[in-house]
Amino acid sequence: MRYLVATDGSAVSELAVEHAASDASVWGTTLEIVHVLTPKAELVDGELVLPGGEKAIKRGERTLSGARETARETIREHDADIEINTQLLSGYPPNAITESLRGPRTRSRKRRQNCR
Repeated sequence: MRYLVATDGSAVSELAVEHAASDASVWGTTLEIVHVLTPKAELVDGELVLPGGEKAIKRGERTLSGARETARETIREHDADIEINTQLLSGYPPNAITESLRGPRTRSRKRRQNCR
């Protein structure tokens, strides 16, 4: 069994990651954290970030890194030892997230870590 949470790096999604990590800790299941790079250009901190560009990828990786740390802290509070996986996906978020659940056909950067 896996527990999946998507994050965009916002304060609300940070709360979602905390809640998901808490639930996954109680259930003793793997926590999957995903972030989706959207197929449109965005203005971030006054800079244009192009889809699939290096800036977008680095921003997505920073978002996942922050979410992973939030999850680790929550898991430690529960004195649990569960696996945390992160995936950087691309595409229209609902479709990309759904496809990631179907298997390895989705292009992604995946990292696995155990929380100890």
